[in-house]
Amino acid sequence: MINHYPLWKYLLLIVVLVFSSIYALPNIYGEDPSVMVALRNDSVPASIQDIIKSSLKKAALPYKAVEINNGKLLVRFNDTETQLKAADTIKNIPLIKKNRNYTVALNLAPATPKWLQEMGASPMYLGLDLRGGVHFLMEVDMDSAIKRMENAYVSDMRSFLRGEKIRYLGITRKAGNIEIKFRDAAAMEKGRSALKREFKDLEFTTDEDQLKVIGKLTEKAIRNEKRIAIQQNVITLRNRVNELGVAEPVIQQQGDSRIVVQLPGVQDTARAKEILGATATLEFRLVEGTYREWQDAEQTGRVPLNAKLYHERNGDPVLLKRRVIVTGDQINDASSTIDSRSGSPAVSVRLDGKGAKKMGETTRENLKKPMAVVFIENKVETKIVDGKKVKVRSRTEEVINIATIQGVFSKNFQITGLQSGEAHDLALLLRAGALRAPVEIVEERTVGPSLGKDNIKKGFQSVVIGFVVVLIFMLAYYKVFGLFANIALTANLIIIFAVLSLLQATLTLPGIAGIVLTVGMAVDANVLIFERIREELRNGNSPQASIHAGFEKAFSTIADANVTTLIAAIVLFSLGTGPIKGFAITLSIGILTSMFTAIMGTRALVNLTYGGRNISKVSI
Repeated sequence: MINHYPLWKYLLLIVVLVFSSIYALPNIYGEDPSVMVALRNDSVPASIQDIIKSSLKKAALPYKAVEINNGKLLVRFNDTETQLKAADTIKNIPLIKKNRNYTVALNLAPATPKWLQEMGASPMYLGLDLRGGVHFLMEVDMDSAIKRMENAYVSDMRSFLRGEKIRYLGITRKAGNIEIKFRDAAAMEKGRSALKREFKDLEFTTDEDQLKVIGKLTEKAIRNEKRIAIQQNVITLRNRVNELGVAEPVIQQQGDSRIVVQLPGVQDTARAKEILGATATLEFRLVEGTYREWQDAEQTGRVPLNAKLYHERNGDPVLLKRRVIVTGDQINDASSTIDSRSGSPAVSVRLDGKGAKKMGETTRENLKKPMAVVFIENKVETKIVDGKKVKVRSRTEEVINIATIQGVFSKNFQITGLQSGEAHDLALLLRAGALRAPVEIVEERTVGPSLGKDNIKKGFQSVVIGFVVVLIFMLAYYKVFGLFANIALTANLIIIFAVLSLLQATLTLPGIAGIVLTVGMAVDANVLIFERIREELRNGNSPQASIHAGFEKAFSTIADANVTTLIAAIVLFSLGTGPIKGFAITLSIGILTSMFTAIMGTRALVNLTYGGRNISKVSI
């Protein structure tokens, strides 16, 4: 029996191997520790390049390259220690230090050659344990979530009672209760019945002496709100991290009120904390009164009942109507842009259906009247007071824009009067959504690039040692056939790295463990084939018949073993999180590639060496 492969199979193997080699190659080059210098509203001038070079030379800090791309200056270094020192040196350059519009940030820039980049080849992402980065443990402020819910009910109750034409004196929120005061007992009883029927998440009692109906959230409603708050915060944080451009982050719930966030490769932790912890949102309100009335309200403290006192960025007071037209929750999309009229930075906003309807009605009824945009930011910080940790909540409300309504608009419009960096950040926060409740970073852990580098070194050593031991064993035990298996095993590793790079998957230490396991499994397939060939030879079959039978009869055993392992890997990926997913991904890819190289690749080498001719023995 003659073992022979058609030409197309050899060509397929060559194409796969060449393609895989090209797309696995970027992983050899790695990344350069870098410092990026950017200028808000403008490109970095070319003259700054010489100033930075001169400053680094004076500080005896060698650099790899200095380049300007897309208006930003990038300085590459050979190691992270030099990078960190250089960042401090660049920040202290007088021109950069005096100009607040300059931003100096740590970065990791791919060192892939341009010819590979032009082919779309890029290295795989490395996880937090390999690349370094930052780990945050965030606690959701559940008290603020419940308070927000109660405030929403206060607003809803006002609208409901007006709609039902039930007269009331006032609605206030006090110590976890919502109190509705009425003029007389008849109105109170009517109001209680209507409220009980409409608001199922509240328990209502009456205070007949003070003519009050008291509403309190049920335990079930509180539990449900806490669950929704943490789920929405996880989604919002994931959206914000995606906007930051972090590759394969880990964002998951921990317990009832905490969220774990891991950002591989992030070195600018201040920027990450600012974006992740911000609970920025917007409110659109109509302006009330005149400039003189605003000044009087500021000086006397007497504010009209239907208005609220705010301040613009320059500190000037302004009165706005209490009724909110649209809030940030009703914004579907936002992007930073340039205002065509003034040429200044702006944010283009698109509202959802409900918000668009409200905005359309308001602008139609209030043409030529001013409308304001209020920027609101909530923060929770931990401060040490008298030796104890105390949570301090702060709320910033400022008017960022006042414009006269020139025409009817609803779904799409622009917010102007912003700075470039501010417009970008505001658009990011609005696009990613507002946090349902403020979060506080209770634990921050930074994994330095040097530690990640050590993990890469040890992980690489484990792969190399395991790989070399297997190569030696296969060569010594199976001779020429062992050499075939070793070539197929090498090709298998190249294909695995190429697939991971093409998928832009994240490699972690557990992922390296998956690769090591794959090396063993790939050899296992060859061992089954070779032992079957040996058995056929012992039974007196010819070498060609033994080779054919070995590959054919071992296939079902190999397929069964690999399919069961693949099912386990899929289950791990479906149910696992973080590092477990990384292990499952590399294992799954390794199973598929090892079957390809062990069966098709090894047989191609065997057929090329022994096929198409009569032979009396084989070296196995």
